[in-house]
Amino acid sequence: MEKAFILGLALGMVGGAVIVANNYKARKMVLNSQEDILKKMDELAKEREQTKEKVTE
Repeated sequence: MEKAFILGLALGMVGGAVIVANNYKARKMVLNSQEDILKKMDELAKEREQTKEKVTE
């Protein structure tokens, strides 16, 4: 009985660690994606401004 409890406790700890690691990876991936999107938006805005400047000249 005690062995089953200890085994369950150990498996729960390992499972929890895996879940936390996966959640961290998922959050990190989302943050990286957001940063990439913001950078791309900035680049596009700069290109648009440059195009406007060329057209008005």
